Amino acid sequence: MASDTKSIVWFRQDLRLQDNPALEVAASVGEVLPIYIFDEKNAADWCLGRASQWWLNESLRSLNESMNGALCLYRGDPLRIIEKLITEHSISNIFWNRCYEPWQVLRDKTIKSEVRKFGAKARSFNGFLLNEPWEIAKSDGTPYKVFTPFYKQSRLKGTPREASIDYVSKIRFVSNSKKNREIDSLNLLSENVWSTEMASRWTPGEKGGEQVLKLFLERGLCNYKIGRDFPDKEAVSRLSPYLHFGELSPNYVWHKVNNFAVLENIETQAEHFHRELVWREFSYSLLHYFPDLTYRNLNRRFDDFPWKKNDQFIKKWRTGMTGYPLIDAGMRELASTGYMHNRVRMITASFLVKNLLIDWRNGAEWFWDSLVDADLANNSCSWQWVAGSGADAAPYFRIFNPVTQSKKFDPDAKYIRRWITELEKCPNKYIHDPSSAPESELQHFGIKLDQTYPSAIVDLKTSREAALRAYQSLKGRS
Repeated sequence: MASDTKSIVWFRQDLRLQDNPALEVAASVGEVLPIYIFDEKNAADWCLGRASQWWLNESLRSLNESMNGALCLYRGDPLRIIEKLITEHSISNIFWNRCYEPWQVLRDKTIKSEVRKFGAKARSFNGFLLNEPWEIAKSDGTPYKVFTPFYKQSRLKGTPREASIDYVSKIRFVSNSKKNREIDSLNLLSENVWSTEMASRWTPGEKGGEQVLKLFLERGLCNYKIGRDFPDKEAVSRLSPYLHFGELSPNYVWHKVNNFAVLENIETQAEHFHRELVWREFSYSLLHYFPDLTYRNLNRRFDDFPWKKNDQFIKKWRTGMTGYPLIDAGMRELASTGYMHNRVRMITASFLVKNLLIDWRNGAEWFWDSLVDADLANNSCSWQWVAGSGADAAPYFRIFNPVTQSKKFDPDAKYIRRWITELEKCPNKYIHDPSSAPESELQHFGIKLDQTYPSAIVDLKTSREAALRAYQSLKGRS
């Protein structure tokens, strides 16, 4: 191709310059017109939640800065916008990295077909996953529904490809005479964003992701296997939003972790982290083969599950007012930062669907709106896993006890005290389950149930028994 060839690179969940296959190919054939389109029309019910829109706003700002202001921003129908750009700039190619949410797959197929009518070639790449969802399957072509064999098959494919970075300095952007839209004009910052603390805790963008990865390697990886279960420790990576928005590629992260582990002789720790990256892949494989799992039970027996409707329970759960400190700490962390420690996510989810008997879709919807790392595949699969209706699901009778979990994984209540200030003075003896403590003892520490802190909204033993009875009612149903 001639050096004056112009190509659109359509950024989506790949908001980075390094290890960006679509950008690399475009840079190799000529000038690059980088665009981002906020697409509400096709996303419909799966338009980004409020916390994710905040992250996107900041990430786009960072990406644009790294391009010296070359990023072109749009809001509307991608097909119409792309067709117009092809004509205005004499575009020969449009490149993008594939997305895997069902609505995106359908949209992209249409666009790939339609742009050909305008004389442009469309080509897509894998810049989001280690392996394509359809590349890891059983010998008969059917998908894995259990993680362990999926993981083994994934590892048999060998080490993921190395990240590519050499092309970045060679990128030539199209000189765009028309002033680009300001990021603020996309109106991504909802008036209802409930927290200002996210901005002090997160730095979205490729550079921010690099910093978080560096911190994880220096402080967290050495104790990842055990430490990741303790919410007060710095053992988790906190890389999930950077992977979701594609500010870091999974290949880049994989090799950075692996190389560091080899130098420090902590390969076992790295392997446990790599498993989490492959769990992400497993979720996308399931979404590929079962695109309705975002709203339908993978195990259809659960279609008849006798969920309860209790708006008061849902409100108390959302606001961190259940009377169980570990649950409430997690929900308050979520509201404040757009994030929740992974073990606490499992415990809060289990409490909602099993102790409160609230449909898992209610929880998935709230997480979708509240998490900065809200990922349709992971969010849906994880909620179904906890509910017992998904792939490789936890047995329904496995019900996380928030009190015993709290004592085990937050023994000194550092995490609880960080998020529940009204319990700061409560001793470890009572802080994990204040409702079971003598009233006189609590008052001694300035705590009065249902005034300074709520009493437990359900009894754990009674609610567990009710959940098991509900599950028993499904037996014998196909």
